[in-house]
Amino acid sequence: MSVILDGQTLTIADVERVAVRRAGVSLDASVPMRLERSRAVIEAALRSGETIYGVNTGFGQLKNRVIPPADIARLQENLILSHAAGVGPALPEPVCRAMLLLRTQALLAGHSGVRPELVGLMLQMLNHGVTPVIPSQGSVGASGDLIPLAHLAWTVIGGGEAWYEGERMHSQAALDKAGLAPIQLAAREGLALINGTQAMTAIGSLAVARAERLADICDLAAAMSLEALLGSVQPYRADVHRLRPHAGQQIVAANVRALTRHSELIPSHAACGQLQDAYSLRCVPQVHGAGRDALTQIKAVLSIEINSVTDNPLVFPETNEVISAGQFHGHPVAIWMDFLKIALSGWANISERRTERLVNPHLSNGLPAFLIREGGLNSGLMLAQYAAASLVSENKVLAHPASVDSIPTSASQEDYVSMGTTAARHAMTILEHAETVLAIEVLCATQALDLQQPLRPGTGVGKAHACVRDVVPHLDRDRPLTGDIESVRQLIVGGELHHVIQPYLHGHERHS
Repeated sequence: MSVILDGQTLTIADVERVAVRRAGVSLDASVPMRLERSRAVIEAALRSGETIYGVNTGFGQLKNRVIPPADIARLQENLILSHAAGVGPALPEPVCRAMLLLRTQALLAGHSGVRPELVGLMLQMLNHGVTPVIPSQGSVGASGDLIPLAHLAWTVIGGGEAWYEGERMHSQAALDKAGLAPIQLAAREGLALINGTQAMTAIGSLAVARAERLADICDLAAAMSLEALLGSVQPYRADVHRLRPHAGQQIVAANVRALTRHSELIPSHAACGQLQDAYSLRCVPQVHGAGRDALTQIKAVLSIEINSVTDNPLVFPETNEVISAGQFHGHPVAIWMDFLKIALSGWANISERRTERLVNPHLSNGLPAFLIREGGLNSGLMLAQYAAASLVSENKVLAHPASVDSIPTSASQEDYVSMGTTAARHAMTILEHAETVLAIEVLCATQALDLQQPLRPGTGVGKAHACVRDVVPHLDRDRPLTGDIESVRQLIVGGELHHVIQPYLHGHERHS
């Protein structure tokens, strides 16, 4: 089923459907009239000879250079060509699809003055699978994501590169194969394509969609480790968390209670005399929950941004005005991308500490060293914890806030920039690291639960344990761990593990 675009009601779930699952898109019936009214304002201004920034002037520091009517079309093309200065490896294809979707969505609001034909081509590109190849580096997030969006626009006019049916090729070839033709930009349209926050917002939206599922995997990993390490569920009691009623920590506590229900392991050590568990087991609701609460706010911000007009100048058909403003500035997104980095880093940090407890014989409540029975001859899962430690340490570097930095551009006309796309790229990298760190914990906890047999874990934890064992066998002697870690990571990224535990999560507590 296609996603209907109206410029106002797109969701992050819709972004993921179009970008990752390649759902089609269609226009709401209200859009064409809105676009025509907006375009009429630009056409009238051109006929009157009015000087309007970005329509018949230069850009940035060159804003006072008036462009003759005969050169206006060339002005728009030159803008795209000059701004296509991206460097670094290409962004992943789903991110580039998300950018194309989000830039289209922003234009549909009817405040950019573009022709319906331009929007039509962008929709056809999405539906026919022509995806711009966009370099990952070069944006400072000030007049929006100028450089990444210029590469997107370059594809729309038949230049640069695109993906089509899994192949990377010249954009003109991709358009030809899809039965599409590039467009010649008219007045205003070049700037309309590149002023906006769609690179940082595309990366952020896809990261948030994955992070929401990872939040549940975090709770699962903690529940598995809690059972394997013979920890206590008392700190997860609902009456405890009603005394400090942050929504996130209440959800986490409920998830762990539900996943561990019907456990044979937890009551097996009721009289062990251990009064308190370590923080990485006892404070899971507080740490995981704080990340969940941050994620709720980040999602709210992005949900506003993906339905916002981040263009300049703005066209107001109701009053026939064209107004220059600062809607393109990335700071409202940038600071929340930095919060996302912090939240994800926290989840990975505490996960690695639980992994350390699982493999360390001094901390694991009687489990064999490094979770292997013939230790010494075998090193078991010793180096899995090394890999997790490496990733969480790298995350700490990447988590430094990008939004506190700024550097002037365009001869200091653009003298305060957001670095929002840097923040978003780093957030996505930290997310990928966190997925791997959680995969390592789940792998180790699965092995530890094997070693606690014949006692069985809670029903939800048991379902997850079986899911892992379907793809990774028990470790009874040393083998390379890279494949095992990647197999569990794919269960996380692909959603299989989340699907297995979903009936046992907060709001879905159906138990066998």
